[in-house]
Amino acid sequence: MKKLLCLLSVFFSLFIYQLHAEDGYRLWLRYDKIADPVLLTAYKTQIKSIYINDNHAPVLHSAKQELSNGLSGLLGTKIKIADSLEDQAVIAGTPYSSSLIAQLNLPLIQKTNSEGFLIVNKVIAGKKCIVIASLTDAGVLYGAFHFLQLIQTQQNISSLNISSSPKIKVRILNHWDNMNRTVERGYAGFSIWKWHLLPGYIDQRYIDYARANASIGINGTVINNVNANVQIFSKDYLIKVAALADAFRPYGIKVYLAAKFSAPIELGKLKTADPFDPQVKEWWAKKTDEIYSYIPDFGGFIVKANSEGQPGPQNYKRTHADGANMLADALAPHKGIVMWRAFVYSNETPTDRTKQAYDEFKPFDGTFKSNVIVQVKNGPLDFQPREPFHPLFGAMPKTPLMMEFQITQEYLGQGTQLVYEAPLMKEVLDADTYANGKGATVASIIDGSTNDYKLTGIAGVSNIGDDKNWCGHPFAQSNWYAFGKLAWDHTLSSEKIADDWIRMTFTNDASFVTTTKKIMLGSRETMVHYMTPLGLHHIMGDGHHYGPSPWSDKLGRADWNPVYYHRADSIGVGFERTAKGSNALEQYAPEIRKIYEDINTCPEEYLLWFHHTPWNYKMRSGKTLWEELCAKYYSGVNEVRTMQQNWNSIKGKIDEEQFEHVKMLLAVQEKEAVWWRNACLLYFQTFSKMPLPAGVEQPNQTLDYYKSLRFQFVPGNGGNN
Repeated sequence: MKKLLCLLSVFFSLFIYQLHAEDGYRLWLRYDKIADPVLLTAYKTQIKSIYINDNHAPVLHSAKQELSNGLSGLLGTKIKIADSLEDQAVIAGTPYSSSLIAQLNLPLIQKTNSEGFLIVNKVIAGKKCIVIASLTDAGVLYGAFHFLQLIQTQQNISSLNISSSPKIKVRILNHWDNMNRTVERGYAGFSIWKWHLLPGYIDQRYIDYARANASIGINGTVINNVNANVQIFSKDYLIKVAALADAFRPYGIKVYLAAKFSAPIELGKLKTADPFDPQVKEWWAKKTDEIYSYIPDFGGFIVKANSEGQPGPQNYKRTHADGANMLADALAPHKGIVMWRAFVYSNETPTDRTKQAYDEFKPFDGTFKSNVIVQVKNGPLDFQPREPFHPLFGAMPKTPLMMEFQITQEYLGQGTQLVYEAPLMKEVLDADTYANGKGATVASIIDGSTNDYKLTGIAGVSNIGDDKNWCGHPFAQSNWYAFGKLAWDHTLSSEKIADDWIRMTFTNDASFVTTTKKIMLGSRETMVHYMTPLGLHHIMGDGHHYGPSPWSDKLGRADWNPVYYHRADSIGVGFERTAKGSNALEQYAPEIRKIYEDINTCPEEYLLWFHHTPWNYKMRSGKTLWEELCAKYYSGVNEVRTMQQNWNSIKGKIDEEQFEHVKMLLAVQEKEAVWWRNACLLYFQTFSKMPLPAGVEQPNQTLDYYKSLRFQFVPGNGGNN
């Protein structure tokens, strides 16, 4: 009997653990009761009820529901929704939905834009209140989420005077989701779109997806891969897309679609997709009208054209502007936009791949229609762990440019490595283009302040899948969060974003926050050290881009091979992009060229990006290039081990399941960091002919062993974007 009782006790304990284990599904929207009794009492005395007249408006209703659920959870008691003004009420609305807010004469027009909000403490008719106000319903929703985040992060709410507005208008996720539910460059399972069940079944996950996006200010989503399948434009699928749009609308999320340029041929049975052909123009106009008949607030199209085998206007000897403008005309009556991707390069063009987008788009500055925005990757190559900002930023003053970041970690450790991307995004956003003299940062280009763009945008390639915790690696959620926060306000610091995310996702425990923030803020630089230090780039595995493969030289086109980029030989290593080489530097402003052209003034983090550098070149540390390269690779591995030690030091501070999940992944990351270090140094040593440093951990495998590794079923494989 005792044995049976013991077994039942263990079973019951496991059941309770599973019942309360944190699986990450709630992301940063955890509204658990505040543990600090003093703080909890303080909040309870300031919040007694919610007063919001939603007038049956879907977005306002979402704001009311979020405030009710969030405050009730955080305060541990049901917060009532009042029918009239009460003392200690949270009041939310617009001057148009609430006569009370209209009477307050808040400086909404002076201090906010259409999606912005104010949060202020007010005494109204002798009653102490907290007011969340905006000019639009969407702004009220964003304000509601912000207010809840203040409480989640345990901020003082007794003297609020907050004004916040998005600096960029179009803030979207790009899903590279295929219609068979695979996700290109996806590391968190299959696509969350269950096409076979739509439109009849609306998964709760769709609602929670929209909530999560709205909570960080994202207002749009492209739900299909830029390597598009024309079936998405068929009637059967437009009905399904409309069902998703209906689910997202209460959270202010617009739907966009990736359009395949050859759709008039493949779907419309025309003989051509020439943008100058009248029948083609008519087909797109009618198809666009049809889309809007299903989705009245449809956002528009994103197009990948004449890139990596995708069809486009150049097939018909037309320009990118010709193709984009044809689609823009079809969308214009509906106020839709075209996001035309500038990720283009051709194997037939012998020019340095990093120059080709600039060469193709710069000549057409000012020729795009007003509802076209050119979407440019953050760097001129392809989402590398580190690359300089794209030279198109600052080079097209008459054409709105839209930033494209890759949230999913294709080149940043995929689903196995803890890499916090906010420092990467900030590095690019804060870079000075010198477009109009000093101070024309990339951020000021894309937010329209430098060139007075009326249409502004920023996109993040989604890292979302159907894994229970949405993003696979628990810390990958932070990159979705960080993207949304920087899309709203690019002046926020990486540290502030990390601090808030940690507190909302895990705990407000001071030691946990401090230690975890340290891990996050150093993680991107650590990964650069053990993968691609000193400006090395694109030396990842063939196709799947998993693991090191600097020796690869057998792919079908030169610029898919790592050897094309590092150019190692007996003299040195690195891609010469000065006037002595490809002269990619000519695409940047003179102030930038002056710094990077000289090997002695070029920042060392970009040294091998711009210079083929001798192995014995003396670095600023006093080491030779070879010695410095070795030091970087070894420091990267040591830094991962420090990350492990730091994580282990905070055991017991959070849910055991979450802790162990991250601990195991950090162990995987340590092994992969060693793999990168050993494989790359053994390979480059065949050119340098120099020894590895004495007294350090030596490779435990041969170069031939690393070259022999094959990975047939790496997640996210299946193409290039």
